[in-house]
Amino acid sequence: MDKPVVAIVGRPNVGKSTLFNALAGEKISIVEDTPGVTRDRIYADVSWLDKEFTLIDTGGIEPESKDIILSQMREQAQTAIDTADVIIFITDVRQGLVDADSKVADMLRRSKKPVVLVVNKVDSFEKFMPDVYEFYNLGIGEPVPVSAASRLGIGDMLDKVAEHFSEYEQDGQEDERPRVAIVGKPNVGKSSIINRLLGEQRLIVSDIAGTTRDAIDTEVVHDGKEYVFIDTAGLRRKSRIKEELERYSIIRTVTAVERADVVLVVIDAVEGVTEQDAKIAGIAHERGKGIVIVVNKWDAIEKNDKTMREYENEVRRVLSFMPYAEIMYISAETGQRLLKLYDMIDMVIENQTLRVATGVLNEILTEAVAMQQPPSDKGKRLKLYYMTQVSVKPPAFVIFVNDRELLHFSYQRYLENKIREAFGFRGTPLKFFIRERKEKER
Repeated sequence: MDKPVVAIVGRPNVGKSTLFNALAGEKISIVEDTPGVTRDRIYADVSWLDKEFTLIDTGGIEPESKDIILSQMREQAQTAIDTADVIIFITDVRQGLVDADSKVADMLRRSKKPVVLVVNKVDSFEKFMPDVYEFYNLGIGEPVPVSAASRLGIGDMLDKVAEHFSEYEQDGQEDERPRVAIVGKPNVGKSSIINRLLGEQRLIVSDIAGTTRDAIDTEVVHDGKEYVFIDTAGLRRKSRIKEELERYSIIRTVTAVERADVVLVVIDAVEGVTEQDAKIAGIAHERGKGIVIVVNKWDAIEKNDKTMREYENEVRRVLSFMPYAEIMYISAETGQRLLKLYDMIDMVIENQTLRVATGVLNEILTEAVAMQQPPSDKGKRLKLYYMTQVSVKPPAFVIFVNDRELLHFSYQRYLENKIREAFGFRGTPLKFFIRERKEKER
């Protein structure tokens, strides 16, 4: 099942990135005292007790005038409201309660989304608790004192966040319709694809990048089967700051991908595959989703008998980390091959949920070992005892060995290729977990 999404919202320089890094367990965001220096990755998978969730740092660049700060805070809060299941609203005990905090609190309260109010930089509970009480005035619940830098109070905060997951889990189990996220750079034709599938002009489509305001769920029925398409075109506004545009784009992509079974990565055929496409596709790959690379505007390409092969080679080169992904060439404008998307989506979902019996897997393992001897190091040879499938979406396998250090990446890739030769698994990544088992345990 997909994981809940938790977004961190707050004014510049209240400690959003410090809290994000404390929860992510590694220094992912750049943290300095200058407001707005957050660049780099803004999302991470976090575990707390038996709960897992995706954490997003919405921290932005601080504009010059106070009016713009307020509008940006609203923008940032709105992005969190649109995309997150739970919102961590972070404030600063040293700066105290300010007008911008109150304005954002109003928005969050009206959104009806669960909000956990956090007061940061409380390095001493004894010293700062009287100042923490001031934040009750925001009217969005009990403030949780923390010090992100010293990691104080983090557990209490996460307990509060996790309380809201039970409602999410109940909601998430009811809907078994295939969920398809359409992701890609602005203006590659994501909304046009959905409009064409719907047969009506339901989403805003224009040549201005980022005209879709929100991530929108659209229900489509094809051959009596329902699908839910999640359109992520939404860059909420035009901005001179490129990083900020990219940040909002990535936030929307992460949250849509998290909720999807299959991800359509849309590429502009005319522009060709780019590094930004690779970054967007990588989000789906990391999360183990089924992936179809959709090359749109194929009608606009001048072709000869080598065009498609050359184009595919270039796509495979840039997206070399996901050789399993399927590629389709379509035109949202003319409708060319668009309906074949459904067959592709169905096939990928079938492969994402395919289970292979342990006996059959071990026949393949035995045959693979016989064909190519496992590696050895300093006289010690890798022994592969057996393999079993432990989950689906994506298919995940545990391989029991005598020494995991001896199982090199290249040999694991060889085993994966053998499994794919036997069962296909087109369009889905495969996960492998290596476990050591000593001879006597066998």
